[in-house]
Amino acid sequence: MATAPQAFAAFVALDLHRDTTRDAVRRLLRVLSEDAAALTQGRAPVADQEPWLTVNPARLTVTLGLGLGPRLLGLVAPDRAPAWLRPLPSFSIDRLEERWSDGDLLLQFCADDRLTVAHAQRVLLKDSRSFAAVRWVQDGFRHTVGSVPDGQSMRNLFGQVDGTVTPRAGSAEFERVVHGRDGFPPWIQDGTSLVVRRIAMNLDTWDEADTPAREDAVGRRLRDGAPLTGGAEHDEPDLAARGPLNFPVIADYAHVRRSRSEDPRERIHRRAYNYDLPVADASGTRGRGATTGGVSDAGMVFAAYCSDVDRQVVPIQRRLDELDMLNAWTTPVGSAVFAVPPGCAEGGFVGDVLFGDCGPPLWGPAHAHGRARAERDNGDGPPRRRGADEGD
Repeated sequence: MATAPQAFAAFVALDLHRDTTRDAVRRLLRVLSEDAAALTQGRAPVADQEPWLTVNPARLTVTLGLGLGPRLLGLVAPDRAPAWLRPLPSFSIDRLEERWSDGDLLLQFCADDRLTVAHAQRVLLKDSRSFAAVRWVQDGFRHTVGSVPDGQSMRNLFGQVDGTVTPRAGSAEFERVVHGRDGFPPWIQDGTSLVVRRIAMNLDTWDEADTPAREDAVGRRLRDGAPLTGGAEHDEPDLAARGPLNFPVIADYAHVRRSRSEDPRERIHRRAYNYDLPVADASGTRGRGATTGGVSDAGMVFAAYCSDVDRQVVPIQRRLDELDMLNAWTTPVGSAVFAVPPGCAEGGFVGDVLFGDCGPPLWGPAHAHGRARAERDNGDGPPRRRGADEGD
């Protein structure tokens, strides 16, 4: 969660087989942890039949044990299940589809090489097939490293600079927002949560709006991501500023205004990936408010990390639901909530703390994200285990 975002990602949700037991979940998490650690080092797991595909890990991170959804956590440690571990409330803008929602266990794969992501995904899904079935897979992409200036946020398929306001890894705000340090208490020490929302974007009707209309809806200039009241992307928006006719420069319905809160605790650490899928029976245009048709099926896989979903994610979503002009072009079609356990000590496995049979985490608080990653120290000596970082 603290490394610079990789170019490619795959979010994979699994449903446990009906007869899966608590002990079987323990075995599954151990195998996934061990194989993920090997893959991120560029080493082939024992059962990997294409070991030559592991030679270049391409900054691979594998988030496993991440999606301890309601059924899985209820099976393993029901007394640890947080109150927010349930579907988000129903919002008027939602058009949720079962094929993109919920799940018992989530695996997140990120790397700078698409082949690396695909291979890691296949290896860990082979590990899982005796215990669980795939519910959904959501692939995404961002700019490749070095293709945009340092410090500039990614762009989504609207051409909009996306993710400007998010806590930076290593900061006190990041620790508070993600792990609840001096904020909302986490569900487990060094744990966090992840909300995955699939947002369909209607590029056909977006094409009907000119640049001033688009910038009015967003509250930022599309050219460089600066707020309409500022000169650079990371300038603080002046929400009180008025124009010549005394109207707000940043409208009440602008996304910048609706996504903000006067409560500093209502923050999330966000990461988004674009998706753009071909449509075999494309009509050529997608109607207003529709989620099908058009020349492509495009949108965003939006991931939000925080310590308390009910008190951090839900208030933001309610404001967006009530009055956000971007809702004219976006529609949530998938939603899932997961609890993220802390990292593990050497020889343990991600999630072992839920079984009460582990020692203290090997990794410090900034790296305890329910992730297994192994890396070498400057390329010398034996590999060491640590929490795999991810960026914003």
